[in-house]
Amino acid sequence: MNDNDTKRLSRLTAILTQLQTIRLLTAPQLAEKFSVSVRTIYRDIRALEQAGVPILTEDGKGYTLMEGYRVPPIMFTEAQANALILAEQLVLKNKDASFVKDYSEAIEKIKAVLKYSIKDKANLLAERTRFDQNINRKRNSNNLSDLQFALTNFCLIKIDYTNEQNKTTTRLIEPFALLSTENWLLVAYCRLRKEFRFFRLDRIEKLEILTEKFEPHAMTLQEYFDKYH
Repeated sequence: MNDNDTKRLSRLTAILTQLQTIRLLTAPQLAEKFSVSVRTIYRDIRALEQAGVPILTEDGKGYTLMEGYRVPPIMFTEAQANALILAEQLVLKNKDASFVKDYSEAIEKIKAVLKYSIKDKANLLAERTRFDQNINRKRNSNNLSDLQFALTNFCLIKIDYTNEQNKTTTRLIEPFALLSTENWLLVAYCRLRKEFRFFRLDRIEKLEILTEKFEPHAMTLQEYFDKYH
């Protein structure tokens, strides 16, 4: 195998990864990403199709993979995918650009093998999670995994919460975002107070994920900050 064959094989693998990561891609987008001509991308797509990869062409929109097709056969649970997303957010705070690039590319490949439903939830979690610059403090976050699940599945949760005055109340809340400051904080709409509130995770005495769903809040985390702060 000569260098050109090696480069093409590497590019075909990378194109497949891209198609598994992003739902819809055009030939010009792929050509720009891999620094080749659009004609070369057409040949690459044809080669992947001949190899049995179910690539669908949407007229005027681009290429997409048939729903359910995943390579390689690695399966992540939703909780494992959520843990990887949190790890990604931490790594993005690293000041070593090459390390961030390598890790981000690895996460991109991992996302490529997630089922679409889990991928969408993982992307939502990434958008709704923020870290401050100090990532070395010890944090009590025993409920983090359950809260991630409730946030991405829009499940109402019931908590027993102890405030700064040491008073405990039972709340029904709609989880919206997770913030890492000196402590893990949950941003949620509190049905008791009828407004968004911050809840420290180490003050949640008891947590129960309910079967009842809530209507997703139609705003991004940045829009929340702009509106309420």
